[in-house]
Amino acid sequence: MFTGIIEETGVVISAQSGKLVVAAGAVLQDMELGGSIAVNGVCLTVTSFDASSLSVDIMLETLKRSNLGQLSAGDRVNLERPLALGGRLGGHLVQGHIDATGRVASIRRSSEANIITVEASAEVMVYVVEKGFIAVDGISLTVVAKNASSFQVSIVDYTRRHTTLNDRRVGDPVNLEVDIIAKYVEQLSQPRGAGITVDFLQEHGFLVS
Repeated sequence: MFTGIIEETGVVISAQSGKLVVAAGAVLQDMELGGSIAVNGVCLTVTSFDASSLSVDIMLETLKRSNLGQLSAGDRVNLERPLALGGRLGGHLVQGHIDATGRVASIRRSSEANIITVEASAEVMVYVVEKGFIAVDGISLTVVAKNASSFQVSIVDYTRRHTTLNDRRVGDPVNLEVDIIAKYVEQLSQPRGAGITVDFLQEHGFLVS
């Protein structure tokens, strides 16, 4: 589990044959073989590391669902270690399971921030709500506006400078992970023959009708 608060950006050393090698620094502290690391929001397993880099294997399904397959040497990537119990939850709960990729549709300056519009599929947009959370390339962001096919996020200068959003251009693909709570709410609202339902929760005092 992650928070969507990026610890540092690493630099791709090599990307080939389903294996990614990334130069890193801060995230290597307390690193363990078999441990997890989020790369552009994708939860991956560390297969090897040394004092200045780490390696991860990427499955075909992950390559299909994310933008990791388009990485090449020299590209920057967002890195985050898993949330430690007892740590501060500065962003929101991020699983590192990418739902789909979106496309940067526009970038415009607004006062002290950049407003980025991201186009996404209907399957993603159903979970997107104004003022709700979404992870874009692993970065926990708040949705400031939306329509049927896109949403907008406001990027302050600190986030822009310290993540790969500073590198993004119109047309670039970005990894998207919607808020897991939205998925559970949708599933609970679906009619079913047994199990926990909205009626069940109301009946037992968990929800107020």
